[in-house]
Amino acid sequence: MANPARTGSTAHLIQKLAEPRRIDDLDSIAARFVYSLRLIALHERARRDPTPELAVRLGSVEVTAKALMLSQTIGATWPETIHISRFCCSLLTHDEHTIGTMIDSAAYCDRAGFEDSIQGFIRPERRHRLWDAVLALIAAEARALG
Repeated sequence: MANPARTGSTAHLIQKLAEPRRIDDLDSIAARFVYSLRLIALHERARRDPTPELAVRLGSVEVTAKALMLSQTIGATWPETIHISRFCCSLLTHDEHTIGTMIDSAAYCDRAGFEDSIQGFIRPERRHRLWDAVLALIAAEARALG
């Protein structure tokens, strides 16, 4: 017989995972990066360099370089192909939501929240690469505002 408390929490978790997440739920740095990731994917499919358009959209060559670096780091550490929504879509895929949560946590210097966002998904020995790349993007975004 199933444990009712566990079954209820499992059902709640499944329901929560089924709810669509919106890009508006992310803070600005995470949302900008998700859009950057979508643009990078679009350019990769077209076999074009995303750097010029990213630099114009992000308003900074340094932020562009850090966004490209983070996208490469994610690609190298993610355990599967990353699912990305269309550029114009306001809904997030589960991967985009995880990436956004990871960036939001780091932006608030919440290492525990960062770790929690990828717990059981990214191997522990790979997490420091993501943390460093996310912090580099956040620092570049801060310098661009300053």
